[in-house]
Amino acid sequence: MRTAAFVIAALLACGFLASGNPLLAAETVTVDVQKYKFVPPEITVKAGTTVRWVNKEKRQYHSVWFKESGEPESEYFFPDETFERTFDTPGVYPYVCEPHETDYDMKGVVRVVP
Repeated sequence: MRTAAFVIAALLACGFLASGNPLLAAETVTVDVQKYKFVPPEITVKAGTTVRWVNKEKRQYHSVWFKESGEPESEYFFPDETFERTFDTPGVYPYVCEPHETDYDMKGVVRVVP
């Protein structure tokens, strides 16, 4: 009986019973937006990962626009605000900050692997 309780406690602590297999759990990766740059400018993530862009500027707004794929531009997000997108399909996803693409060459890439 004690062994069963110990095993259940261990499984709960590892997240197996609380949220399914942790190896399959969704992941969130952060890209900072600061000094008119995406930091890091290129990332590689597994399919199913959510990318969160965090505006670390003091006064400036930004956007994330997957222009090449024909998607609409995100709403502008201001200091301490975020924008998120989950990537379910493997591929290469270049993006820009529309208001600052030309003047600051503000570009990034998300590479999604299976």
